[in-house]
Amino acid sequence: MAEPVELFRYMRYLRLRWRWIAGSSAVALAIACGVTLLLPKQYTATARVLIEPPAGTDLRSAMAISPIYLESLKTYEHFAASDSLFQKALDRFQLHYPQSIEAVKKRVLKVGLVRNTRILEISATMAEARAAQAMAQFVAESTVELTRSVMNDGDRDLVGGLEVQQRAAQARVQVADDAWARALGSEPVNQLQAEMESNAELRSTIQKEVASAELMIAESAERKQQASAGESVEIQRETSGARARLAEMNRQIQQIERGQSERERVLAGRLAHRDTLEAERKARQSELAASETRLRDARADSGYRGERMKIIDPGIVPQQPSSPNLILNLMAAMLVGLILPVIYLAIEMNYQEDRITVRRTALPAYLTRDE
Repeated sequence: MAEPVELFRYMRYLRLRWRWIAGSSAVALAIACGVTLLLPKQYTATARVLIEPPAGTDLRSAMAISPIYLESLKTYEHFAASDSLFQKALDRFQLHYPQSIEAVKKRVLKVGLVRNTRILEISATMAEARAAQAMAQFVAESTVELTRSVMNDGDRDLVGGLEVQQRAAQARVQVADDAWARALGSEPVNQLQAEMESNAELRSTIQKEVASAELMIAESAERKQQASAGESVEIQRETSGARARLAEMNRQIQQIERGQSERERVLAGRLAHRDTLEAERKARQSELAASETRLRDARADSGYRGERMKIIDPGIVPQQPSSPNLILNLMAAMLVGLILPVIYLAIEMNYQEDRITVRRTALPAYLTRDE
């Protein structure tokens, strides 16, 4: 029961001193109002930039915004909040501050992504409303231009690298074509094949003559058995001539076979060399075609690989100052003007009660000592 009694006593104590509390609140309101009116007005303008996914991205995947993707978009916050870009904006509007550029940027510029969206907000706070809007719009436009420049530089580097690869592939194709042309000129195949066919026909003809000569020798041997002495001499002479022709034809056949073997060896080497050159030539041509395809695709996709930025709201000239906020300051002053007196009166009431308790305790002891 002690706590409710103390609370009621405290409420009565505050009610008896309501004028003091009201006066404290009035003084706080007056001070807050005066300070607010004396502070310089600041105007805040906000420009908004939409970050669109790459043009080649699937629409369904573009609609799915993942936390990782949103985290990656913070890269563009660094683009917009860079010191060099802010310095460029200050030079553009001929603004000079005694503080460092970091301190000025912290007070003037605010950049951030709207939560769970692809919208980048760029806010500028300045003493002049038009200057604030111009600053926010300029930073937004410069951010978009900087992003496009970075993307274009990346595309140029990619296309340039692919062009170097294409030229190297063309040079390798030219080398393969030159080697193929030299092989056709220095290592003919058709002439060698024609010579082999001609020698094969000659060998066939000689083999027929060999067969005829062998048949003639066999017939001469039979005739010799039945011939007279004079005829035998003639048959012997014919047989010797036939045997000489047969030996010569066999020698020619051997020469033709050796020549054919050498020509077959040369022809096989040339054909194998041609197959190797042809395979190399086709491989280089395929490499060149692939390189040209990559280069063509890179040129077609140029400017569409990275996110695209578009200013959807350049901001307007603010009509009302963003600071100082009179209503907010008055509410804060009112709260302080109420809380401080209440705390002070609570301490004062406890102090007075302690003094009364001490006096009541000391009075009986004093009376007892006098008796």
